[in-house]
Amino acid sequence: MFSVHRNKHNPILEPSERTPWRSYSACNGAPLMIKNTLALVYRAMSKPKKVVNGGNSGGGESFVLSTIGISRQTGKGTFETHEQLLAPTYPWERFGCEDPRATKLGDTYYIFYTALSAFPFRAEGIKAAVALSDDMKTIKERHLVTPFNAKAMSLFPEKINGKFTIIFAAHTDEPPAKIAIAQFDHEADMWNEAKWREWHDHIDEHTINIPRRDTDQVEVGAAPIHTRYGWLLVYSHIQNYYTQGKQIFGIQAVLLDLNDPRKIIAKTRGAFIVPETTYEKKGIVSDITFPSGALITKGTKKDGSGDKLHVFYGGADTVTAEAEVSLEALVSSMEFTDSSGHGEKVHAYKHSHTFNRPTAEPLMEPIREHAWESRAVFNPAAFDLGGSVQLLYRAMSDDNTSTVGLATSKDGIRVSDRLTIPIYTPRASFEEKRIPGGNSGCEDPRVTFTGNRLYMTYTAYNGVQVPSIAMTSISIRDFKKRIWKWTAPIVISKDGVDDKDGVLFPVKLTAAPGKPGSHFALIHRVDHNIVIDYSDTLEFLNRNAFEHRFILGPRPGMWDSKKVGVAGTPFMCDKGWIMLYHGIGEDGFYRLGAALLDGRNPEKVIGRTAYPIFEPETPYERSGQVGNVVFPCGAVVRKGIVYIYYGAGDSMTGVATISLAKLIEAVS
Repeated sequence: MFSVHRNKHNPILEPSERTPWRSYSACNGAPLMIKNTLALVYRAMSKPKKVVNGGNSGGGESFVLSTIGISRQTGKGTFETHEQLLAPTYPWERFGCEDPRATKLGDTYYIFYTALSAFPFRAEGIKAAVALSDDMKTIKERHLVTPFNAKAMSLFPEKINGKFTIIFAAHTDEPPAKIAIAQFDHEADMWNEAKWREWHDHIDEHTINIPRRDTDQVEVGAAPIHTRYGWLLVYSHIQNYYTQGKQIFGIQAVLLDLNDPRKIIAKTRGAFIVPETTYEKKGIVSDITFPSGALITKGTKKDGSGDKLHVFYGGADTVTAEAEVSLEALVSSMEFTDSSGHGEKVHAYKHSHTFNRPTAEPLMEPIREHAWESRAVFNPAAFDLGGSVQLLYRAMSDDNTSTVGLATSKDGIRVSDRLTIPIYTPRASFEEKRIPGGNSGCEDPRVTFTGNRLYMTYTAYNGVQVPSIAMTSISIRDFKKRIWKWTAPIVISKDGVDDKDGVLFPVKLTAAPGKPGSHFALIHRVDHNIVIDYSDTLEFLNRNAFEHRFILGPRPGMWDSKKVGVAGTPFMCDKGWIMLYHGIGEDGFYRLGAALLDGRNPEKVIGRTAYPIFEPETPYERSGQVGNVVFPCGAVVRKGIVYIYYGAGDSMTGVATISLAKLIEAVS
């Protein structure tokens, strides 16, 4: 598993009022190396103007002219100088040159781009074109490539079986669109109309079947990159493209066979970049991350495990941004479809960077003879005390009342002791049953230590009012002696707000943004987001003035697209706070992810896993009161191993482990 790290300089290209030809947009940048200097060719857009009938000035529809710019990186790692490289010259591009992708093959740079010959824009006027240059300063020739609707064309950086090889999207504007491969013996064949018409007669023999629904669209993103696993193709996957639903622009990847790039050998399981930041969500067209280029930088490790993939993409059709991921981690996350042997190697990496079950059976099951835990035992808080893991778990009776039970484990994976009576029961109006047989009680406990006391937060529910977060405490001494002198519970969340998954932060924060002094903090879930709020005291007397300061939220188009909630008390590592969280996707599955929060300011997310690090797989996780659920509420770190304790199918309790070092690597 891995996190995606956006460049701290993002957006790396922006429009400028001082330069008319890029005053509106500087997006969809594609990288290439020119004499050891990184350059970006990109789509530049001027401000809209009115045109009518073939481009005559006057009233009519708004028209934005796209041209192609180039910018070279400075020693500071930024892109500050800009030149216009391509502007419309021929009739077949008179309304714009869009979305360049540049490849150097031999001594020649090939810049493929989308040429627009008609306005208003329509399929027959949208085709692929190419410009050739020896130095990326002057263009020596340019050609219309396809005689049919096409865009997003890229040249492979090597000949494949002695042939020039192109990948592109055919008929994107007259669906169904196809991702296709074309190969040519000679350079000039790439813009030979007769060759293309012959190719088109057999187009289905040249297509790549990138998985998608009929309602979705896929487009080539970056020029393919040669890796030891295969050709890596980063591409755009647009959900709901052909429906009235909200379009979701995600970035995905596939591996293509090195000798036959029509063959997919592996694919990512979903998007690993979607619109999240302001520059991705707000612009000319909102909520767009569109990949336009990629490159790999080599790490210091001989086995290639330190190599980084840099993805360049357009944000909201306005700016260009860059993000970085571990190449090995990305490949390890893929689903392999071949028997080449690569899958076995990368799956070993994947296995080491996800939580794994040490036993085949659940840790705890309901006990029918105990009325208070006869229906379900799940969602436990966990902490180490006196050499044993203490599990404060949610127990449900047949009348759907939730209480808190206690079990202990000396080795962390088997129950050593389990009490026969609950240690905490509902006793306040906000958690006592109002509707016979309805859900009520004390749900999903989390535990934090402050001073010599143990503080338990939990979801309080009486079946009538919205769920709220309640808190109680007990001295560590009484807990050890099993003298259950809990303080009277108090509500610490806002009145009338549906609030769950609350946990007291393990330390007072001395650098809460905009709040001088030290503060207690509550991390909780409001409106499907994980938020944080601060209080001067543990009574949280200011709870009705909570600001619900955002930490992280759902990511449309990804595995955690519907809602997220903190999974347990965050714990410190040498890079910051690790916060495990559950996420729910469109398929209704509850999975586990991780985020790395800044050590001083937990509102700042340093890293977040792109894919889940644990998910329902076993029969007892896939079925139960609520199927397809893994729901941790606590974790323990012992000798470099992280143990999570989780509810399985809302019915039983399970345990899973991962190396702390591997978890840090996955989230960093």
